[in-house]
Amino acid sequence: MSMLTPPGMGGKYRITGDKYPRMRRPSGRRRIVLAVIASAAAVGLIGWGTLQLIDVFTGGSKASAAGRAAGDCDREQAAGASQEPQQKQSQKQKPLPTPKQITVNVYNATPRGGLAKKTADELKKRGFTIGEVGNATKAYDKKVKGTGLLLGAKSAADTAIPVLGTQLAGAEHRSDARRSGEVDLVIGSEFKNLTKKEDADKALAALAKPKPTPTASDKKNC
Repeated sequence: MSMLTPPGMGGKYRITGDKYPRMRRPSGRRRIVLAVIASAAAVGLIGWGTLQLIDVFTGGSKASAAGRAAGDCDREQAAGASQEPQQKQSQKQKPLPTPKQITVNVYNATPRGGLAKKTADELKKRGFTIGEVGNATKAYDKKVKGTGLLLGAKSAADTAIPVLGTQLAGAEHRSDARRSGEVDLVIGSEFKNLTKKEDADKALAALAKPKPTPTASDKKNC
């Protein structure tokens, strides 16, 4: 009778054989798998938290940058608005004269004869008041390159000279120390004719209606 045979059972329920069930500890492989899964979950949680922090801090930086940009834009618009009345006032202070209000002295600085009188007659037809007509002084005789030179006082630099300039394309504009209001037209070596009247009239009309000066708000789209 085997030692495993319960008492009183006789030999009816004897366990035969030489192999018996054994109680084993859990496999080490299972512990490794569980550890790997736990590590992966921890890494995932850390990564997700890091991304959340990046979004928070990045969003805050963008928001503050946007706030600064909006503040700068508002200041620029305010500065532009304060300058616009001054620009308009400046334009009103210097109205362009009409051709009749401009006295033009016509001088010939080329070897070709008769250009001064011919040019003066054409300017008179176009409404300008004609002053002296003749040859250029020694300071300019045969020394004016291009189509011509328009010469006047500093006060005429953005009034009478631009108006006269519509009649002679490519002429040089220059100011001197004179105090009188007349303007000199010195005919240059490349002079052929005055600008065609229809083209000169278009240029004069465009000059009388200048485009508004761009402001800070126009230059930067806020």
